[in-house]
Parts: sequence; structure tokens; C-alpha cells
Amino acid sequence: MLPPMPEDELRCALVLHRTSGIGPVLYKELMAHFGTAEAVLAAAPSLRPRGRLTAAILASLTAPTWSAVDADIAWGARPGYAVMELRDPRYPYRLAQIPDPPPILFVRGDCAILNRRQIAIVGSRNPSTTGRDTARMLARDLAAQGVVITSGLAYGIDSAGHEGALEAENGVTVAVAATGLDRVYPPQHRELAHRILERGALVSEYPPGTAPLAAHFLRRNRIISGLSLGTLVVEAALDSGSLTTAQCALDQNRDVFSVPGSIYNPLARGCHALLRQGAFLVETSQDILRHITPHGTGTTVGSVIKTEDSLDSDYQKLLACFGYDPVPIDALVEQSGLTPAVVSSMLTILELRGLVVGQPGGLYTRATSTPPTLGRNI
Repeated sequence: MLPPMPEDELRCALVLHRTSGIGPVLYKELMAHFGTAEAVLAAAPSLRPRGRLTAAILASLTAPTWSAVDADIAWGARPGYAVMELRDPRYPYRLAQIPDPPPILFVRGDCAILNRRQIAIVGSRNPSTTGRDTARMLARDLAAQGVVITSGLAYGIDSAGHEGALEAENGVTVAVAATGLDRVYPPQHRELAHRILERGALVSEYPPGTAPLAAHFLRRNRIISGLSLGTLVVEAALDSGSLTTAQCALDQNRDVFSVPGSIYNPLARGCHALLRQGAFLVETSQDILRHITPHGTGTTVGSVIKTEDSLDSDYQKLLACFGYDPVPIDALVEQSGLTPAVVSSMLTILELRGLVVGQPGGLYTRATSTPPTLGRNI
């Protein structure tokens, strides 16, 4: 496995992440220009305000609050905790593909789960009994097929999705928080969060100590959809925040799925609007599995395919050597400890299975999810 990011670089990256006014887009621009976060901080005293790089931002960068950064580092150093920057080899590769990935992720639980096949389940915070039961049933059935269920730990459909996944034997679920992971919001879901940690993970782009602010909930929606191959909406009014998650999925070239409901149910109108605009109609878990099975583990209708999570330990070891950037074979040989002949043979098999992609110059990258051909015309 590739080594973790050097602590000095991570500390500097955390300074950028914690600086008010430096969002994902400006962060990527700074990294593209300077190469490293350390270089950004070294150059800050000599830079002049320009565009998004304001005088206030430069003033903050020249006098970082290192105590807050060191508290973040200490938080992530504990067993079962992690702080990962966008270039970290553990960073979820699907999330890294979106236009505005979080520069930093704070994680509790098993980081490896974040690179498994995921479906987001979202919907009304005040669903009908039928809506809650439907979300729970679909989550349970998908989780039983090895699909990780991702949602936002909110009331209603979110919590039903998490609970359904946990009802499946070996079911796994991921909760994306809009606060720091030192707290649970809503607090009534503290016990559910603990159950999720036993088999899954909690994720946030916000450092410990961050309170639940309204704007954070809208921003975390792009992470829910960005981690996932597709987003399933179960009961949503026309003005529902869940539709923003569906829009994020579309912007990220991910599938959108929707469960139809009664024409008399106002909570079905958002779902029906999605269906009219091209979302995939879902009645059973198979309606989702037939679209996502080529991207990961699981059983197709009528056949079983051998994919990422079913690979033996050497293949898993080789896949773990991939980061965000293309990597040459000799680096894979060095990092994996396998022989050049073995690595070359394994790369051929992984290419045939659609798990890695050969690039010009003898480089290889992890495969990304195939852009959907349907469900994107919203």
C-alpha cells in the first residue's frame, strides 16, 4: 500500500482547508499552481490578492492557527479514525472524480468501505409508513447483495436506509455528516451512529468541533451522491432537499433512481418529477442492481460475476497501491512487493474486469464508474 501523506504536508493542507474562503475549487486551483500545500504557505507572504485569493485569505495563510491543525492531526491518529487529503491513497476514488471534492475527509470506521460499491438512499424527513418501509426494504435487499448504503443520518428516509442495511447479514452503511464527527446530529441518532460504526463508517468534510449549520447540510449532499454509483430517492416533495442530492448526482454523471408513489401522496410528487425527467423507475432492488453490478461486487440477475470485493489478497494488495494519479508499473511493483511478471499479468486481468484502465506511457489508473447513458436528462 502507498504510504500515507507526510504529516508536514497534511498539516499545511489542513491550514488551507480551515481557512475561510478556500473552498474545494480554490483549493484545487492552488494545488494545481503550487504543487503542494507547503508551497502555498511558503509563497503566501509574497502573494498579492487576485480573484478568489483575497487579502483576508492571504492574511490567514501567513498566520495559521497551528493549534487547531494539530488537534485535527491528533484526532485522526487514534485507532479507527482518519484524516485524509485528496491525494491520500485511501481517499475514495469515486468522490475524487466529482467537480468539487472535499480537500479533506474526516472518517471514523473502516476507510476501505468508502471505495466499495455504494448506493445513496435519500428522501423525506417525514415520510409515510409506506415510504419508510420501502426505503428499509430496498436498503436491506441491496445490502444483502454487497451494496453499501450511503445516506445522511437524518430523520425519515435517511435513517430507514441505514437501518435497513444493518438488518442485512453483514450489511454495511456509510453516514455522511454535516457536522464535525465529535458530535452526532440529530442527537437522537447517537445510538444509530454507534451501530453504523460497528460495520461501516461516518464521514465528514468538517473538522471536529463544527456545529450543524444549515449550509453544511446542502453541501454534504454532493458527498453522499459523490461516494455512490447512483442515488435512490424514496418519497420527496417538489421542494425537498433530497432533490438537490439527485441534482448533485446528475452533475457528477451518476445514475438517479426513483420510487413511484400514489398520485394522492404529496411526498411522491418529487419522485414523479424525477421519473418524468428520465430517472430510473425502481420497484425492487433488482431494478438498481442491473445498472450497477458491472461496477462492483454482487450477483446479477441470473448469474454471478467475479469483481473487486471477491478478488484474492494479492489483487486487493495491488489495487490498494493505486492513488488518484496514474501510476507506472515499476511503482506498482515496488509498492506491492510482487514481481514485475506477476504485476503485469494481474494488470491484464484487472483491465479485462474493468477495474483498472491502461493509459498512454505505460501508466495505469483505477477505473471510474461508467457515465450513465440514461437518467441524466434532468
